[in-house]
Amino acid sequence: MTRHSHAAPTESLAEHLAAWVAAHGASSKDGSASRTEVATTVSALARAIIEIADLLSLGALAGPFGAATGKWGGTDPQRALDVMANTEIVNALKDTPVARLISEELDDPLPLASGGCLTVAIDPLDGASNADTNAAIGTIFSVFAACDPAAAAGQTLGSKQLAAGFAVYGPQIVLVLTLGSGTHIFNLHPRTRMFVVTALNVAIPPAAPEFAINAANHFHWDEPIRSYVESCLRGRDGVATGDTGAGSVGAPATGHNMRWTGSFVAEVYRILIRGGLYLYPGDARPAFRNGRLRLAYEACPVAFIVEQAGGTASTGRGRVLDVPIMSWHQRTPLIAGSSEQVAHVERLHADPYPVGERSPLFGRRGLFRV
Repeated sequence: MTRHSHAAPTESLAEHLAAWVAAHGASSKDGSASRTEVATTVSALARAIIEIADLLSLGALAGPFGAATGKWGGTDPQRALDVMANTEIVNALKDTPVARLISEELDDPLPLASGGCLTVAIDPLDGASNADTNAAIGTIFSVFAACDPAAAAGQTLGSKQLAAGFAVYGPQIVLVLTLGSGTHIFNLHPRTRMFVVTALNVAIPPAAPEFAINAANHFHWDEPIRSYVESCLRGRDGVATGDTGAGSVGAPATGHNMRWTGSFVAEVYRILIRGGLYLYPGDARPAFRNGRLRLAYEACPVAFIVEQAGGTASTGRGRVLDVPIMSWHQRTPLIAGSSEQVAHVERLHADPYPVGERSPLFGRRGLFRV
């Protein structure tokens, strides 16, 4: 069970941000932007999230917003709903100190406030293809000091984030936020239309008997991922976390439950609530050799949030926040969640065969291979 402190149910996001500014003073951790400016930007993003939530709640009443626009974002078609969400974000940021917007829906950075001191990287609507099925989808964002996009190449901007968050549009509308001092959860009150803090300092358990991965890609996985998933599926005979044999922490006799909703934010939110592991590794397919998730506006903000909640976020071979950004739309593998489980996957990348012969379930000549 996730450990956290419950906040007073009357504290709004605005009040929380004001208290953060007052407690920490005006300057940011790198001196280039004030905490007031960061708070102003987060508030604007929260307002846009509320507008997007209202749009999504209309469903088919809003028209065929699941229709494709004809543009492709690398591997996924852009949908009308993606464009609508991006427009809400742009409009919300127009009167903020954001110099430029990096968006999944835009090929190039969009200039905003002249002389602004911040940059926002965002996936306006992650998982938009799930909207027509009424599944949970979300918005993911990162806030960091303004930089020249041309000069940013090669920098590890993930470690320089000033704030990061994501919204989940589901049965509850929730906003998960870190300002660099813990991860907190806010629920949207349906009557007041305000985000209210419901959990402070969320703590991800070090291990939990759940993992999330798209098993349809098992033929393409590298050996470390195959070994990890098989160890989870073997139950009492597997080594799901750690390397001390069956029965180690997080490896109960009944084995692990595998989850996969196809919604990145829903998977990560579940891990924040009760622990576990999310895996979207690179695999043998040329388009996904470096993973599927975008570094700047998906993996980095989620990694920041997970680390601030006591978890770990890795590529399998190192910390996600230490990966240099070579282009704004570059991809990365992501293995994130409970720290012991991430550590085990990293050990498997160093040595894919630490437990001996694998069973034939995902073997080279097994049930799924010939």
